[in-house]
Amino acid sequence: MAFTVFVDGQEGTTGLRIHEYLAARGDVQVLRIDPERRKDAAERARLLNAADVAFLCLPDAAAQEAAALVTNPRTCLIDASTAHRTAAGWVFGLPELAPGQRQALRASKRIANPGCHASAFILLLRPLVDAGLVPADAALSATSITGYSGGGKKMIEEYRAAVAGSDAARRLAAPRPYALTLTHKHLPEMMAHGGLHHAPIFMPMVGNFYQGLAVTAPLQLELLGTTAEALHAALSRRYDGERFVNVRPLRDAATLQDGFFDVQGCNGSNRVDLFVFANDRQAVLIARLDNLGKGASGAAVQSMNVHLGVDESLGL
Repeated sequence: MAFTVFVDGQEGTTGLRIHEYLAARGDVQVLRIDPERRKDAAERARLLNAADVAFLCLPDAAAQEAAALVTNPRTCLIDASTAHRTAAGWVFGLPELAPGQRQALRASKRIANPGCHASAFILLLRPLVDAGLVPADAALSATSITGYSGGGKKMIEEYRAAVAGSDAARRLAAPRPYALTLTHKHLPEMMAHGGLHHAPIFMPMVGNFYQGLAVTAPLQLELLGTTAEALHAALSRRYDGERFVNVRPLRDAATLQDGFFDVQGCNGSNRVDLFVFANDRQAVLIARLDNLGKGASGAAVQSMNVHLGVDESLGL
């Protein structure tokens, strides 16, 4: 028996990629709205309530409005916006977050899909906080560089429309730091689901490449009273057996054989690679993922699979 699925916001980057993941699956029947009726609240409500799983690929306010349209207790909502990531009654859609998270995803009808930067940061830091290697009240910082697809259709068009030699092309050629008000929308979930008492100082950057993301978090080993070996062992223990989280060897020489780190190394997959680079006094932790895969649509489909009780990697 096929599961019925509806994507509200099917024309956006995340919605389109979810459709790609589902296209080859024989266990899913995708409900589609007539393009001329995509803003018709009654038609959207009908399809939302007809679905076993409905993905909300919408801006925050629109996602909240869509959630209010659902009256069918059987419909599981998976919200890709930031609206519900720390909201009561919603389960965070990161199966690898902690023991018991998959059980919570199976039981819940309200799942909040993590942000791309947040997924990488949380997967790096949460095991270390849980193990007592990084205090929950630590003053942390992180940087992230991501491809421009993370900015959605408008940003994709901006990069693709730039004419070689133009001022726009020159400006877009270099990485662009943003969120310099220190109020990035992923910070609340990074703190709450990272097990932290304080939000990290976070510096995201957009680069002139389509997809791929790497979050870097520096740690002072001497101040923490720990070692790179202990950090790496904690990550390895936590993700032992996880099919989508790959803890790379400590000080992974193969990754740096040409002297540079490849931000796009997980593109086209639902995989996250975790790295610990260190000397005796300091460490740099890096999490790498595809911002369109594990950072968005892949994560949403993975949570759907967990909720429905099918193979977690199905379609991924």
